[in-house]
Amino acid sequence: MKVLVVGGGGREHAIAAALAASGSTIYSVMRNHNPGIARLAKEYRLIKETDVPAVTEFAASRSVEMAVIGPEAPLEVGLADALEAKGIGCVGPRKEAARLEISKSFTREIMRRHQVPGNIDFAAFDDIESAKRYVLDNDRDMVVKPVGLTGGKGVKVMGEHLLTKQDTVRYLEEIFEHRIGGGGVVLEEKLVGEEFTLQAFCDGKSVVPMPLVQDHKRAYEGDVGPNTGGMGAYSQEDHLLPFVTARERDAALDIMRRTIEAMRSEGHEYRGILYGQFMNTRDGPRVIEYNARFGDPEAMNVLSILASSFTDVCAGIADGNLSPSKVSFMDKATVCKYVVPRGYGTEPAVGKEVRVDERAIAKVGAKAYYAMVSEENGRVLTTTSRAVGVVGIDDTIEAAERACERALTYVTGDALFVRHDIGRPDVIRMRVEHMRQVRS
Repeated sequence: MKVLVVGGGGREHAIAAALAASGSTIYSVMRNHNPGIARLAKEYRLIKETDVPAVTEFAASRSVEMAVIGPEAPLEVGLADALEAKGIGCVGPRKEAARLEISKSFTREIMRRHQVPGNIDFAAFDDIESAKRYVLDNDRDMVVKPVGLTGGKGVKVMGEHLLTKQDTVRYLEEIFEHRIGGGGVVLEEKLVGEEFTLQAFCDGKSVVPMPLVQDHKRAYEGDVGPNTGGMGAYSQEDHLLPFVTARERDAALDIMRRTIEAMRSEGHEYRGILYGQFMNTRDGPRVIEYNARFGDPEAMNVLSILASSFTDVCAGIADGNLSPSKVSFMDKATVCKYVVPRGYGTEPAVGKEVRVDERAIAKVGAKAYYAMVSEENGRVLTTTSRAVGVVGIDDTIEAAERACERALTYVTGDALFVRHDIGRPDVIRMRVEHMRQVRS
């Protein structure tokens, strides 16, 4: 099958690798020259993924049969709608359905209308004075979210990123002045617990879960520093997490299924990947947000251990007839750590060479995925974003973490940085103990 992969990051390299391993012929559009994707592709184009006419023309001219859309921005501008109009099936929702990610207020409101469990108290504002008054008139800490897309970097939490009400007011002014995420804001109750990610394949009706993953957004060890697109993530061999029970996972999956049912009842059939970011609280899982695509790095964790044909899974999604029995994952743990340019999250070092010994990495039981790098004249160079995702795979988290660390020694270059604490036993024990305290 001829499949178009849209996007040039680590998530998309993992998507392309899984498709190629299951027999697809890869075509690619990406704004950066990702060497891993380029090597897998029969043909690629370096164009913006949001250039809908250029992407659709390339796909149609190459008789592409299906497209897998990696990033969120092309979904916001209706790429899936345009491709489907050309008869090309998509793994990625149409623009109206993608509002689950594109609009924070839309998601909260549809969950409220349909009484979907796991929702939280919120208030949405499109003018700054009302938002300021809401903050100043309330004593509780809140989470401040620009209403639209911010690349995973716009959310700030009172008491963590925003230490005073004046800090919060200044951030509101920044959101509205610079129109971050479109200029509106959602203020939500602050949840207490541990975050986890549940991703699922959706064909409009069925919601088929993947292994749970825990992402790490903060730039530095100990969960400090600026928010990033994600510094790494880990998953457990039984597809749960050390602080999430099977009952809690099933509750989160029920929330996702009921959300998809609510969308369908309002005429927004959802076909693609649904990413549920949850907080595991004393009262069970609560929805932090939905994303309308794979997480990054979480895609690398789960696709590295997918036992089924990814091509068949994607075809089932695009055709609306995905069979849950055809989806399976290996009983393996994974630990992914991102190699990033030094200063990532504030002032990243751009244009620095990255060298990856892929053969040596494979020998230690790991995989490497190129992310937002750019290959120029045979050299792989950093950009302002993440460079290489390294995934260790083994029978336990601890063994997978060791494999990841061994593999990281084969990624070299100037001005690179890794958050090494991801997946470490002491960090996981802290999360387990914190969840025990939350439940007590």
